[in-house]
Amino acid sequence: MLFFSFVLFAVSALGEVVNAQTFPNPGLVTGATTVADPTMVKNSAGTYFVYSTAPGLQILTSPDRTAFTHAGTVWPNGASWTDVYTGTKNGNLWAPDCTYLNGQFYLYYAASSFGSQNSAIFFATSTTGLSGSFTNQGLVTSTSTGAAFNAIDPNLIVMGSVWYLSFGSFWDGIYGEPLSSSTGKPSGTTQNHLAQRFVNSDAMEASVIFQHGSFFYLFTSWDLCCKGTSSTYSIHVGRSTTYNGNYVDANGVALTNGGGTLVLESHGNIIGPGGQDLMNDVDGVVIVYHYYTSAGTFLGINLLDFSTGWPVVV
Repeated sequence: MLFFSFVLFAVSALGEVVNAQTFPNPGLVTGATTVADPTMVKNSAGTYFVYSTAPGLQILTSPDRTAFTHAGTVWPNGASWTDVYTGTKNGNLWAPDCTYLNGQFYLYYAASSFGSQNSAIFFATSTTGLSGSFTNQGLVTSTSTGAAFNAIDPNLIVMGSVWYLSFGSFWDGIYGEPLSSSTGKPSGTTQNHLAQRFVNSDAMEASVIFQHGSFFYLFTSWDLCCKGTSSTYSIHVGRSTTYNGNYVDANGVALTNGGGTLVLESHGNIIGPGGQDLMNDVDGVVIVYHYYTSAGTFLGINLLDFSTGWPVVV
């Protein structure tokens, strides 16, 4: 795939150096590419799996990260245990996050409805990643009205025997908690506050913690998803030397104090990029996300360049 980007430098009225970045379009993908909130992994045979928001959770597969085929759903017979959170039978399941580790697919996903804190994160496992092969491992965490956070948009980071799950949306932003590597469930009651905005109703979600070099990077989507070409999603980032807190943006502003360096926003006919996930691949760090055009919502794939210490889409 061919990618390009460049960065211009300008001087503002205050004499500050300002980065004015032009964003590349998504790389070439073909076939079944309609997604929302995608997560991507590659198994030991080299097949790519993309899971995304849908009733039952949609599955796409690809042999080359370019041509994608629809491969059914995680729960072809529905997921009745989520109905109490979605408010309907076989409702939309949100923002899955998949990790492929030692021949096993570990899948976290959320059940909720728009504007509600009646939300829950669930966990499932599979050895093949295929439709109907997953085993329901049950509830991970949940929220109800009045909670500090909202239990949606899970993301797992694995560091040897240490497992850590970030999650959250609106309300007080992004939180995280340690998990047991043997159960995939919380190992205690401690929850860390990782990021918050304080503006636009604290519109921040879709957290991803990604380790690169000596830093942990916390990616989030800001503002509004799921409104077609009226969507205002954009992707922002901070970094820390620890996975469970102290994230700051490129200007040194704490993410718990509204900080966040822009990674990707609407440009041209690419509207509302967000709902992102990251993975390491043979050609570098890959970011996957969804974006809108007048024709619908689609899979975006690009590489990220970390050469400056901060991720740049290329």
